[in-house]
Amino acid sequence: TLLRDRDPVELWNVVGLCGTYAYVRAGRARRAAEESDRERAVLAERAHVAREVHDILAHSLSAQLIHLESARLTLAAGRYEEAGALVERARSLAKGGLEETRRAVAVLRGDVPAPQEALAGLAEEYRRTTGSACALTVTPGPRPLPPEAALAVVRTAQEALTNARRHAAGADVAVTLSYPADRWELCVTDTGGTGPGPHTASGGGYGLVGMTERAELIGAALDAGPYGTGFRVRLEGPLSP
Repeated sequence: TLLRDRDPVELWNVVGLCGTYAYVRAGRARRAAEESDRERAVLAERAHVAREVHDILAHSLSAQLIHLESARLTLAAGRYEEAGALVERARSLAKGGLEETRRAVAVLRGDVPAPQEALAGLAEEYRRTTGSACALTVTPGPRPLPPEAALAVVRTAQEALTNARRHAAGADVAVTLSYPADRWELCVTDTGGTGPGPHTASGGGYGLVGMTERAELIGAALDAGPYGTGFRVRLEGPLSP
């Protein structure tokens, strides 16, 4: 009865005001959600950059420490020429680590080297720095890996080889990248060695944590643990982003 007694124009004005209020509130909520999404994206990018820098420095510094320790021992034994070569190699690793850190942001934007090329370089470095074998097998895939997956493959292999070098001295390693069904799979397996302590993660335990976090971010899965007489790191995920 109350509504029937009202002027229709007045009622439409009320409806219009309610609609305008709802529209303004919805716009504010949408802008707040967009701002929240932007903040989350910035935080995610910062975490990603931090993880990249950690992986680069953990790999570079670990290799440098190995070479410098070897240089110290060879100096004590009076083998000065050999010690000099080891120091020069440590210098080269330091320079490479700095260059790779500078490239980290570009890599995050998708400028990732082909996994086969990057894995070949890592395998050659492992052979050169340890004197042990590092077999590399890459099966051609049906299509290129997404940039995020390619980056995860390279960094995971790098971390796994660093772990083998630190915790499985003298171990031979096999690195394989294959494409079962509509997925990709990276395996880094060592034969076990005589290094100190259990074969776990490098960098105070953050190596495997970082690899696991990276896998989760791209919808992949990481499995790492004893395998035969040695240790295996296995990363697998979908070919589609």
